[in-house]
Amino acid sequence: MPSLKSRKPKGSFKLFPKGVRKSQLRIDADGNGAPVMAKRRARGVYLLPNAFTTAALFCGFYAIVMAMDQNFLKAAVAIFAAMVLDSLDGRVARMTNTQSEFGAQYDSLSDMISFGAAPALVAYEWSLRGMGKLGWIGAFVYCAGAALRLARFNTNIAVVDKRYFQGLPSPAAAALIASFVLLMDDLEILPVNLHWYAWCITLFAGLTMVTNVPFYSFKDLNLKRSFPFIAPLLILLVYVIVVSDPPKVLFGLFVLYGLSGYAVLLWRWRNGRPISIIQTSHESHEEK
Repeated sequence: MPSLKSRKPKGSFKLFPKGVRKSQLRIDADGNGAPVMAKRRARGVYLLPNAFTTAALFCGFYAIVMAMDQNFLKAAVAIFAAMVLDSLDGRVARMTNTQSEFGAQYDSLSDMISFGAAPALVAYEWSLRGMGKLGWIGAFVYCAGAALRLARFNTNIAVVDKRYFQGLPSPAAAALIASFVLLMDDLEILPVNLHWYAWCITLFAGLTMVTNVPFYSFKDLNLKRSFPFIAPLLILLVYVIVVSDPPKVLFGLFVLYGLSGYAVLLWRWRNGRPISIIQTSHESHEEK
């Protein structure tokens, strides 16, 4: 009869080695239940979309440096370059199936620099500095509006109607300020004579970003379907118009877009439709 010390207690047999977690096990493909170690997913970031985001971030930083050097023409062009790059990183991520939470957060931080801090500093150094305290308050309102706009976008992304932006998008707000700088430089009007115009545009852009005014997002355009033959001709016509006089055309386009949200808001109100673009199940069912 074996001694008590040599007997093993019941249930002491362990099927799997010590330290192996259940989450790391999966059933074999042949269904026999044999435990197989699941491979850990490698941690890292996707290079291609984040490269575009980094380039947009560089353009925003470059705009800040140029504004501090009083080279406002290059600063405005850098903001537009950041807009182009920012529009590409998300599309590249979707096309290559490389979306990630890291990329989304990195993109928001890049947008805060390129479309929040950079335009505010450009506006302040270009014209608002001469207004004293009122000038830097206007620049801060814009910068804070961009931060609030980006934070709300990240939290409401799952419940907002995809066809509209909730408030003026930060790239469009930045383009409104940058195009105004380009236009005044093209017309050779000194910034010292534009204090109140620059202040009103900066304040309008900053406050409109945090409103609930719906701005059309163009996200419901399906570029994969076929279009009439006239569509490429219209795109070519738009290119020709923009190239003919970029400062005037760009400023006019972004002014119209900045006012379009209020037109959509008035149209929805006049037609008895909900002013809020936060989707509910009832509203989404009716609008399909």
